[in-house]
Amino acid sequence: MVHTLVSWNIDSLNAALLGNSARGSLSLNVVESIRDLNPDVLAIQETKLNDDRKKTDTILKALMQYFPDYEEVHRISEPPARRGYAGTMMLYRKDLPKPEVTYPKIGAPDTMDDEGRMITLEFPDCFVTTVYTPNAGSGLVRLEPRGHWDDCYRAYLKKLDVSKPVLACGDFNVAHEEIDIANPQSNHHSAGFTDQERSKFGQLLDAGFTDTFRKVHGQAAGFFDNQRSIYTWFAQRAMTSKANNSGWRIDYWLTSDRLADRVQACEPVDTGSRRDHLPILLRI
Repeated sequence: MVHTLVSWNIDSLNAALLGNSARGSLSLNVVESIRDLNPDVLAIQETKLNDDRKKTDTILKALMQYFPDYEEVHRISEPPARRGYAGTMMLYRKDLPKPEVTYPKIGAPDTMDDEGRMITLEFPDCFVTTVYTPNAGSGLVRLEPRGHWDDCYRAYLKKLDVSKPVLACGDFNVAHEEIDIANPQSNHHSAGFTDQERSKFGQLLDAGFTDTFRKVHGQAAGFFDNQRSIYTWFAQRAMTSKANNSGWRIDYWLTSDRLADRVQACEPVDTGSRRDHLPILLRI
């Protein structure tokens, strides 16, 4: 059986589902596109939900109108972390075996473990886990704790992998190689492309995990099949970033190495003129 899974950094569920801006309309079009893919699992990062139960319930009601055949679990940023920051969510089809849901804390520094950055679903034959990796920040102010996070996250995935194969997705906030970014030479000191972040991601792959996009598309740079962009993020404030294909590949589906040969497809999902993150589809 082939399973379809989708991961997307939505950059605010509220803005996508209840906003009335032009960008909100574009985001809603992406939600509809994902619905039409009928994924078995949908992982969402940067939900920006908070502890306002009434508002959150309104947002969730709007979302589930698009996904009535799914169960939903989510995690918010909690004190001492910033309110309404980060956050993750997973939806899974009701006709799947009911997974055990966990909300991992991995021993990360600062407030990272309280920012709602990870959810894991344990199915009978595998783990599906999503992550919103902390950004090193402007001026790389969070680069050191980000490095500790990377070490803790790698140890967590390795522990899961001992028990069952792992499908790990999300916004990893790193472009691994120079072919994963449109302008590598001018970004070696930028958050998401420092030597440290790239090295840590390499260590994650070396620990037994496969970058499924590269498994399918090899060393594709800039574009793959029929001039489709390889990039998963285009700067929202740079009006021509998408038109010029000036992007970064920072969102991934990773699998345990022993599942890699089962991957049939991994690719960004078209979002039209909307800049920011693109959803990533995996078929396995």
